[in-house]
Amino acid sequence: MLPLVTQELFNRYVHDQATPAEASAVRAWLTEPTNQLVAEQWMRAHWHTLETEPATALPDEPDYEALLTSLHQQMGRTAAWRWQPWAAAAAVVGGLAVGGLWWQYGTQPAASVAAVAHTETTAYGQKRTLHLSDGTEVTLNGHSTLRYPQAWATGQPREVWLDGEAYFSVRHLPSDEHFIVHTPDGMQVEVLGTKFAVYRRQEQARVMLVSGKVQLKFKAADHRPDLVMQPGELVELNSRHPETAVRKKAVAAAPYTSWKDGKLVFDETTIAELATRLHDTYGVEVTLTTPELQNRRITGTVPIGELDVLLQALEETFHLTIQRQQNRLIFSDHNSPKPSL
Repeated sequence: MLPLVTQELFNRYVHDQATPAEASAVRAWLTEPTNQLVAEQWMRAHWHTLETEPATALPDEPDYEALLTSLHQQMGRTAAWRWQPWAAAAAVVGGLAVGGLWWQYGTQPAASVAAVAHTETTAYGQKRTLHLSDGTEVTLNGHSTLRYPQAWATGQPREVWLDGEAYFSVRHLPSDEHFIVHTPDGMQVEVLGTKFAVYRRQEQARVMLVSGKVQLKFKAADHRPDLVMQPGELVELNSRHPETAVRKKAVAAAPYTSWKDGKLVFDETTIAELATRLHDTYGVEVTLTTPELQNRRITGTVPIGELDVLLQALEETFHLTIQRQQNRLIFSDHNSPKPSL
């Protein structure tokens, strides 16, 4: 079984410090189109770190054409490769890694790649509001990435690429150009002007429509028909199990959109779901001391501040005991014995 690919393993691979098994895992991971945005984010972070080091620490500029030929042969790919300056620089420290990453770009339509001029990324626990050139407002949740062009041509769809979680308030234009959100698993959300939230992390994806009307389209391999959503509807799917039917249901919007307003709303939410949300947004690992806690359901509202403030609010509101050990949280019932660290 191949090791799990994490940012730490990715960095070791880029530094040529990975074991053969780890290197194989990274190469396999890089050939998955769904990992494209995460790989790009990690490579950017890695290269920005190198830029802060003394100039002597950086290697001489390589022969990029020779490097591309070599990478092409090693990866065994025949797809058309696309090369941009930052990726060429990053290839100095991660030959095969960049080869896999940019092969993924090569499988995208040329217009999609060439048009993207901006990449905005939030760190764990960070939230950022973006104002796009068409007047659309996007709020990115923690640990998320949005790629978009500087402007869109008149008469052409307004396309953006999201990995993570974001809330969109799309401005309707007189010329009726559609606004399309692409996710790494091939799903796209197409609208004219509306408010909605998109979540895509790991294998889970969901769309919550607040107002307006959207149409969901899926990659051809899934053999799913297009799906039209009405306000107040939630659509969920799991890309690991494409044979599973898409679930659509009417729900209250607050539990899926309140994070943009600085609070978390829970409505019969399980502790297991809470643990996943904390991991996705803050990058912490959550351990439950008893199996019963996993299915315990909570309802209420807590403010989002610093993580410690949030944890205190969760403890007081839902009668939990939460111990923090660096990047790990230990959840136990308030009435249970305090776990030993």
